[in-house]
Amino acid sequence: MNVQVTPRPTLQNASKLATADCDIHPQRSNDKVLHPYMEKRWIEHMQMFGSRPRQAYQAGPAYPKGQPNASRRDAWPPDGGRPGSSLSFMQKQLLDENNCVLGILNPTGDNGQAYQNREFGAAVCRGMNEWILNEWLLPEPRLKGSIVVPFEDADVAVKEIERYAADPHFVQVLLLNRTAEPPGQKRYWKVYEAAAAAGLPIGVHAFGFGGYPVSGSGWPSYYIEDMVGHAQSCQTFMTSMVIEGVFERIPALRLVLIEAGFAWVPSLAWRLDKLWNRLKVETPHLKRLPSEYIHDHIWLTTQPMEEPAKREQVIDAIDWIGWDRLLFATDYPHWDYDDPAQVLPMPINEQKKRDFFLNNALKLYGQDL
Repeated sequence: MNVQVTPRPTLQNASKLATADCDIHPQRSNDKVLHPYMEKRWIEHMQMFGSRPRQAYQAGPAYPKGQPNASRRDAWPPDGGRPGSSLSFMQKQLLDENNCVLGILNPTGDNGQAYQNREFGAAVCRGMNEWILNEWLLPEPRLKGSIVVPFEDADVAVKEIERYAADPHFVQVLLLNRTAEPPGQKRYWKVYEAAAAAGLPIGVHAFGFGGYPVSGSGWPSYYIEDMVGHAQSCQTFMTSMVIEGVFERIPALRLVLIEAGFAWVPSLAWRLDKLWNRLKVETPHLKRLPSEYIHDHIWLTTQPMEEPAKREQVIDAIDWIGWDRLLFATDYPHWDYDDPAQVLPMPINEQKKRDFFLNNALKLYGQDL
């Protein structure tokens, strides 16, 4: 982690390797930037009513006041705007400094994905995709986009996937992990089928507005509980996808779990295998162990990087998951940003390092530099 309370020193990836950053968050400086990409009726709706997610914080975002929008203090562009809103500043502070040759944009936040008014949400998703394409991806070839889809309305989400499926500027479909219903259920299958048909992975980012608490027993009291809950939500997401048989039914589907850590995967897979061996009669649609579906269909971004007291224990978890299944990410411009110069203090061989920082992402996203 890197909570910014003093000016950040200039750091480089210690080995000078090229990197792929698989979780970068562009932000709108204001709602007006979407106006050129939205119909007049939805611009007026936005101005009059604003957004209304399925559930909202009681008194605004829960981010620490010292770091609004969960951002690094040094990420505010010098010419104004919110952190993540300036392409030129991102190019200098992130892409150039980290020798980043591939950056995946995940426009989360107020992006239209889980609005109560689904038509309005779909319009915002479409506006976000056009804004990202024209203002970020076309000017900067190192950046690739994630298609923002209103996943609670599968038919509309499929149309949005098909709209951009052939556009090489987009390399995955973006969902959030707190859905209105368990994500393996049939109401979402069309979205997965469309992504698989287009040859696009589905990126599932932590957070979302499904309408329910992150816990299984009500709303937590503290921000830290919500942060820890990201991993719990991703565990629930992955379990639902495996047990409902989504990967068995859609064998070409690839899933990327973003910003929820990864060291929890082995223990969850072990537990799933043990219980499934005793209860497999309940799920005849599954033909293999749950852990086998996990190994074949799931990738994970590394931020927030696990930090046990004995750092070498991270290697044990990675060895089980597979070095080819981890994608380096910084989470720029957020306060818990992972710096490539510090994220792997333990020694690993050069090939694993190159795969970790770059090659895994190039292969998954079909990029040839």
